[in-house]
Amino acid sequence: MTPAARVQAAIELLDAVIAAAQADGAPADRLVSDYFRQRRYAGSKDRRAVRELVYAAIRVCGPVPPGGRAAMLRLAQVDPAIVPLFDGSTHGPEPVGAGEPVAAGGVAPEWVESALAASGVAGGGALALLDRAPLDVRVNTLKAARDMLDLPEAGEPLAAPNALRFAAGTPVERWDAYAAGQIEVQDHGSQIACMAVAAQPGETVIDLCAGAGGKTLSLAAAMDNRGTLLACDTDRARLSKLAPRAERAGAGMIETRLLDPGKELAALADYAGKADAVLVDAPCSGTGTWRRKPEAKWRLTPERLNRFAAVQTRLLAIAADLVRPGGRLVFVTCSLLDAEGAGQIDAFLAEHPEWSADTLALPLGREHGKGWRLSPLQDGTDGFFVASLSRAC
Repeated sequence: MTPAARVQAAIELLDAVIAAAQADGAPADRLVSDYFRQRRYAGSKDRRAVRELVYAAIRVCGPVPPGGRAAMLRLAQVDPAIVPLFDGSTHGPEPVGAGEPVAAGGVAPEWVESALAASGVAGGGALALLDRAPLDVRVNTLKAARDMLDLPEAGEPLAAPNALRFAAGTPVERWDAYAAGQIEVQDHGSQIACMAVAAQPGETVIDLCAGAGGKTLSLAAAMDNRGTLLACDTDRARLSKLAPRAERAGAGMIETRLLDPGKELAALADYAGKADAVLVDAPCSGTGTWRRKPEAKWRLTPERLNRFAAVQTRLLAIAADLVRPGGRLVFVTCSLLDAEGAGQIDAFLAEHPEWSADTLALPLGREHGKGWRLSPLQDGTDGFFVASLSRAC
């Protein structure tokens, strides 16, 4: 592909990404993969170059662009080397016309930027949400130790005791250590959030929103494969991915339970008031993960944010009924919006006077409201809000 043809391919992909974002369709990485699956003539360098153009354009656009061409013209304002590639050549984009629309810059749609600013995330802190993320792994202590593990590349040891960092794109999933279950891909911030659970061997711990089980596996390692660890979710497809991951990790203690939305407490009646700890890794807007999924900023609407907040409130209430007196509830969202963090905890404590917020002292981050915040700018992690609550004895 010529450089101009790469730009045109990126424009076509951006059209698809914009349409999918507005219709809640497939994520950008899947759209890129599908695009090149149908164009096998494109070499690896072409695929990489087009992908980088697509994601660079997404990152420099704030509100949803009117189209892929407008998004690429916005990128051309940042990178003037792109302008001559609008040359009208075969497979290239048509020359730029007078008065042609150019997408607006910024971090996100204006209302989202305002909500972030009101939550204490503005300026460099907001821009950092769109940086490219590194690749972090967690060394699985059920099978290995960080200082003894022999890997094809030496990762950078991080603040979490079992975390290593590699450059984005490092093929860790092809390594023998990954196949053997010695390492798992997990963002450093996610690992630190799991530390807040303080799961101990022999305890009864419930991961209420386990998904595919990334945090569940981290908890199993912290518990040294001893005790009761129940992984729950309402998404059958995601939860089904946990069993093979747990087998590879040697985490035989994990039990799974599929829940029906709205009937969670009935399905968990045998655990009511018995759990030492419940982790609520709640569904959220994902503002803290834009480094990995920058197009997610175009999917968020005020109505969708309100729906996430309502689900989070309901999950906190469910989790509270599962915790034993003296036990703890850990609430986590990969969001930097107070509506999904500090505000949720304030509302919960106002409604549940028998609960109190614990003081956290995690290796990275800082206090935020009655919880803890991790951010890309200050901590080099995905953005997270974490709170630990204790139920009175």
